[in-house]
Parts: sequence; structure tokens; C-alpha cells
Amino acid sequence: MSRPSRLVAVLAAGAAAILALSACTAGGGGNSPSEGASGPGPVTEGKLTIATGEPAYGPWVIDNDPENGKGFESAVAYAVAEKMGYKKEDVVWVRTDFNAAIAPGPKDFDLNIQQFSVDEKRKKAVDFSSPYYETTQAVVAAKGTKAASAKSIADLKSATIGVASGTTSLTVAEKVMAPEKKLQVFNSVDDAVAALNSGTIDALVTDLPGAFYVSSAQLEDGVIVGQLESDAGGDEFAFVLPKDSQLTKKTSEAVDALREDGTLDKLQKEWIADQGAPVLK
Repeated sequence: MSRPSRLVAVLAAGAAAILALSACTAGGGGNSPSEGASGPGPVTEGKLTIATGEPAYGPWVIDNDPENGKGFESAVAYAVAEKMGYKKEDVVWVRTDFNAAIAPGPKDFDLNIQQFSVDEKRKKAVDFSSPYYETTQAVVAAKGTKAASAKSIADLKSATIGVASGTTSLTVAEKVMAPEKKLQVFNSVDDAVAALNSGTIDALVTDLPGAFYVSSAQLEDGVIVGQLESDAGGDEFAFVLPKDSQLTKKTSEAVDALREDGTLDKLQKEWIADQGAPVLK
């Protein structure tokens, strides 16, 4: 073969190798960066680093151990990771402060899940995935009371219900519960909790995440009576990612797929409704 012919052959082989390498990179599986993304990539190549709070509470994370896959957000995180092409052993958990996670600046996580509400102001500092959960309203009462033993909305008709002013809780309580007694409206949820503790009201209505906190941390013997079905939109919870992350698109696609195939509804029933927050009819 002449020298020019050999040169042409070498160049052709080199071009073919580059094309093959590019094809491998483009088809590298669910854990490759999103197409066209140019922001922060994975913290550790081949791993998915997910953050949550310290401590993390139920029903979002059970026993403050996100690695066990138990609890709504822990289970959702592993389901999303699987959709993105990661095995369970490739998921690495870290802990972050809530406010630090949504502040501008570098992050030590790829995804963060700890009941972050999607907010336009926050979007200036971080990315959000598609929402994996929309909050509902729930009824909280003191254990041992008549309201606490209610199994339906009808059982609460004669109860004295408290709500915080200017909230979705107020709107939903009026529309869905339509109690016989006038709603007791307070300046804040804390004021409503104080009224419940003193016996001034029989129950209070607040969003479900708040209901879990009130029943476990603010009342000595609190109980979530149940959730209220309503088309009044609540807060949307989504994963937080570093601003312009290469993984934002893939994370949203994974969440959307889990919503469409019914997985999110199934996990919500398993870890929220069946863990002490039934839907009241």
C-alpha cells in the first residue's frame, strides 16, 4: 500500500473509532447526563447521590434511615433511581439542611428530597423535577376524643373545627366538611394547635405534612383522623437539583413515568394512607 493510501486508511480508522466512542457515550444508559445539558453532572460517576434531612421523619422516611427504602420519599427516591438506570447499591445517601439545599451555590448531592415545595423564587437558585406529590388537607384531633374516632366526614359534622386564616385548609374545610358549627379561624396553625390542646376546638384542619408534625410533635396524644378529598390544589413536592443540573431532565422523566404507570399512587397509599392517614368519605 502506498504512503498516501496508508495515511487515508489511518485517518478513516481514527474517525471510525471516534464515532464508535461517541455512540457508546450517547447510549450509556439511564445514568448518563441529560442530552444538551451543560451544568453540574453527577457528584460521583456511576453513582446517584441523594440527600434528605437530618433527622428525617415518617411517613417520609421511616426510622430516620433512608437506605432502608421505607417511607414515602425513600421509596420514591429508589423508584426514580431505578427508572434512571441506577441499581439500589449505586444510590448514595447524604444529609443536608433544608435551607442550605435551596440556597445558591455548589451542592454535594445530585438530588435532594425532603418535602420541597416548588416555588418560583427558589427556581432562581436550584432546579426542580416534576412533582412527585401534591399535598392534601387532613384532620387532626386529640386521641381519645369523639373527633379522633371519626370514620367519615359525617362523623365530624357536629365537631368544632379550627383552621388557620388565609389557607387552603380553610377553603377545603368549608367546602368538603361543611360542619354544622361555624369554623373557628385562627391567625396561625400554632394558635389552632393551642386551641386543640386546651379543648377549645375538637379538631383542626391543616395540610397533611403539617398534620403529621402536629400529631407527633405538638400534641401529647395527637392522631390524624384522615385526609380530605378535594380538587383544591395543594403544594407540589419535587426533587431539588443543582441549578442547570445535567440530571434534571432525566429525573423529571423518571417521575413522570412513575406517575403514569401508577407507582406514585401505589407508594402514596402504602406509606401515607395506610400509615394512619386514610381518606375520609
